[in-house]
Amino acid sequence: MNGKRKIIIASRGSELALWQAHFVQQDLARTGLDSEIKIIKTQGDKVQHLSLDKLEGKGFFTKEIEEALLNREADLAVHSHKDLPTESPEGLLIAAVSYREDPSELILVRKESFDPKMKFGFRKNAVIGTSSARRKSLLLAFRSDIEIKDLRGNVPTRIQKLRDGEYDAILLAAAGVERLKLDLSDFHVEKPDPREFVPAPAQGVLALQTRADDAELINALQAIHHADVAACISIERKVLNLFEGGCHLPLGCYCIRDDEDYFQVWATKADAWDKAPRLVYMKTKRTEDAAERIVEKIKNIKPASVFITRNLRRHDFFADVLRGNGYKVEGRALIEINAVPLIKVPAADWVFFSSKHAVRFFLQQAAVPEGARIAAVGKGTAQELREHGLRADFIGQDNDTRLTGKKFGALAGRSTVLFPQAKGSMRTIQQQLPAVKVINLIVYESIQHSADDLPVSDILVFTSPSNAESWLEKNKIGADQKVVAMGHATESTLKERGVRVHAMPATFDDAGLAAAVFGC
Repeated sequence: MNGKRKIIIASRGSELALWQAHFVQQDLARTGLDSEIKIIKTQGDKVQHLSLDKLEGKGFFTKEIEEALLNREADLAVHSHKDLPTESPEGLLIAAVSYREDPSELILVRKESFDPKMKFGFRKNAVIGTSSARRKSLLLAFRSDIEIKDLRGNVPTRIQKLRDGEYDAILLAAAGVERLKLDLSDFHVEKPDPREFVPAPAQGVLALQTRADDAELINALQAIHHADVAACISIERKVLNLFEGGCHLPLGCYCIRDDEDYFQVWATKADAWDKAPRLVYMKTKRTEDAAERIVEKIKNIKPASVFITRNLRRHDFFADVLRGNGYKVEGRALIEINAVPLIKVPAADWVFFSSKHAVRFFLQQAAVPEGARIAAVGKGTAQELREHGLRADFIGQDNDTRLTGKKFGALAGRSTVLFPQAKGSMRTIQQQLPAVKVINLIVYESIQHSADDLPVSDILVFTSPSNAESWLEKNKIGADQKVVAMGHATESTLKERGVRVHAMPATFDDAGLAAAVFGC
């Protein structure tokens, strides 16, 4: 590229937008290109009194910047990719994308509004600030008790509104806060798993937009282009495009490429911000039509009757999100859980809880040994710990407990690990820990109940091997019934009895379970 050419970078004037423009400017400088930044005000900057879903049309954070490119008043625009319409105006294209900052949401909670026992850490009936239809829909699905108020302004302005007491908590994209290195010490900070609280398509990624006829600049930008990121967000953005949506659509999509070269995709969509979302998951190596298949999954969801082998709770996300989409949901635990009395709790470096029951029956009788760190097999178990006032230092992220065990083993090293567990536990985690000193501590046992008078349901969700065994003692599974198994141990139990398993949740939480049911 001509070394004498100075690239004009168009940017919004917010602190975050300027950080993004300066970041790209530095990247360009490392490739030998000179540039300067030109600030342009957009409709989204000018109109602050309306929520995003009330603004007319699409591209209200980008239109004026794109006009500057087309009018040759600028050469390059740096956008938050999630703010862009899915189709560039004629004559423009996305020539490159940045690395991906953390795509998660960040929940900031005023300390006086913090309740460690509640989902996401904010008190009951809290006032939550966000103008995103997607965030509103998901928040209400998880916490129907809350009140939502619109929140506009740049990132520092939003945080100041929280400090001023206008809200109990607010939601922001983690990427913006991370990039600005803001001081959040006066808040409690939560970061939901993006596979549970699904982010906007391309959240955390910068898009570098230029004129389609500027071949010289397009070629130069390939030196700072992240093709691996582009492969994932192309699926996310295509899903958004197929729904003909902009950033006001209550839709989230998140894609990762795993170690085995599979693309894993989580998506959520609601009909409106105050409607229950539908959640789907897909794992594939065939990427050319991945977005189309995700959209087809969402569009083809048909209400059915569901039976789950656990007692349903009030504000049960799994049941609420399915019922909100027309499903009939019933639940009953087919086993009785009883405590096994403890005589002594040995000292340990870690206490690893492999179920909610292990948490309950251990903490009913004892305390975590002084100085010990805490591990949880998944988010559901971690939430149970929170409800007892404890926080897990390690939380498993896989539906395969063998992988969770290996990852925990890499962290635990040669530590001593205490495992509160059920009588007859399969001890899958322990088998992955050859270097660890394992102490198995029986704290509860399961007694099977009679599985009589169960409803006839289209979809059966088995939450444990014991529940599956109890159900199968007196019941058969019809050819038209679909089966969801929670974890590989439950799947193995069902397969040993000749039962076909149609789906398994990708994550050990209610969102993963719901996505598995929606996918049946």
